[in-house]
Amino acid sequence: MTATVTRHQALDLGLRDVQAGAYTVPTDAPEADGTLAWDSTTLVLVQLRAGDTVGTGWTYGPASCVDVVSRRLAPVVRGRDALDVTAGYLAMTAAVRNDGRPGLVSMAISAVETAWWDLKARLLGLPLHRLLGAVRHQVPVYGSGGFTTYDDARLAAQLRGWVSRGIPRVKIKIGEDHGRRVDRDVARIRQARKVIGAGTELYVDANGGYGTKQAVRVLDEVRDQDVRWYEEPVSSDDLAGLRRVRDAVPADVTAGEYGYTLGYFASMLDAQAVDCLQVDVSRCGGFTEWLRVAAVAAAHHVDVSGHCAPHLHLAVAATTPNLRHLEWFHDHVRIEQLLFDGAQAADGGVLQPLDAPGHGLEWRAADAGRYRVA
Repeated sequence: MTATVTRHQALDLGLRDVQAGAYTVPTDAPEADGTLAWDSTTLVLVQLRAGDTVGTGWTYGPASCVDVVSRRLAPVVRGRDALDVTAGYLAMTAAVRNDGRPGLVSMAISAVETAWWDLKARLLGLPLHRLLGAVRHQVPVYGSGGFTTYDDARLAAQLRGWVSRGIPRVKIKIGEDHGRRVDRDVARIRQARKVIGAGTELYVDANGGYGTKQAVRVLDEVRDQDVRWYEEPVSSDDLAGLRRVRDAVPADVTAGEYGYTLGYFASMLDAQAVDCLQVDVSRCGGFTEWLRVAAVAAAHHVDVSGHCAPHLHLAVAATTPNLRHLEWFHDHVRIEQLLFDGAQAADGGVLQPLDAPGHGLEWRAADAGRYRVA
C-alpha cells in the first residue's frame, strides 16, 4: 500500500507498526550444492507502517528471524522518524550487541532495514533507486542454479532456458559431496559448456567444498572450458587459501556471501582474496551496509556482485558504480515471482528498476498464506 505524503507530513510520521512472518516454499526438485542439500526455502517478510503507507522488505533465513524482529528489533524502531533509516539501522545494530549479530540476527536486521527504505521511498513518492541515486537504468544478471542433484537432462534444460532468454552468463554448482566427486564435477562443467556454447560465459560455485590444491587441480583439468568465475573454491573463511587459488587460476575468484559486517568484507579485500566481492543485502544488514561495503570495495578497485534475492537487490544495485551483476538464483526467482506482483523475467540478461514508488513490488498476501509457518 502506498500513500504519498508531502515532505512536511513525512517528517511528522513515525513508525507505528512492525509486522513479520515466515513463509516456507518447497523447491520444485531436490536441490544441493557442494556442501548442503535442501528441499524448501524460507522467506522472512517484514512490513513497516507509517501513517497509511507500508514498506516491505525480506530476507531468506530461518523462521526464528521472526522472533528477532518482533521481540528485539520492533521495540527499537517503533516510534522512530520514518525518514531516518540510517539512524534506525545504527540503533538496531547497537541493540543486538550481546545477541551475536552475524547470522540470523543480521538477517532480521536486513529485513527491517530494507522494508524501512521501501517505506521511506513510498512516503516521498519516489522509486527507491531514484531516492538512493541511480547510476544505471539496467542491471545485468547471471543465471544461477545447476544444482548437484540435477541429472544431465534437467541441467541441460535449465541452461538452455537461460540462454534462450538472452542471459549471457550462467553458473552451476560443483564441489559435490565436499569435493569427493571431482570426476562428476568435471563432467558437469564439460556438459554445461557443450550446452551453452562458446558465446555464453560459464561460472562455477564450489561452496567451499575443495581444499586449496584440489581447487587448483580441478580448474586446471577444465582449463579448455574457459570457466570465468570460480566462486568459493575453498571456504570463504580461508582468506589465504582463496588468495592462493586466485594467484593460480585464470578465472575470477569470488566470495563474500556470508559477510554480515563491514569488517568481514574489509578483511577479505585487505587479503586480496577475491577478484569480485559478493555481497548479500538480505544478510549484511540491508542497503545501508551494502553501500558502505561497495565503497570499501571501490577503494580496493574491486567490483561487487549481489548474492541471490535479485529483486531485493535491484534498486541498490542500480545505484552502485562498481557493480558487476546480480545473481538470478533459481530458488529465489521462483519465490519472488510467485509471491510479489512486479517481479521480472530477466529477458536479455538484465533487470530494470521499476518506476513505481519504493522498490515497486507488492506482496501477494493471499497467495502467500498457504506457505506461512510463523
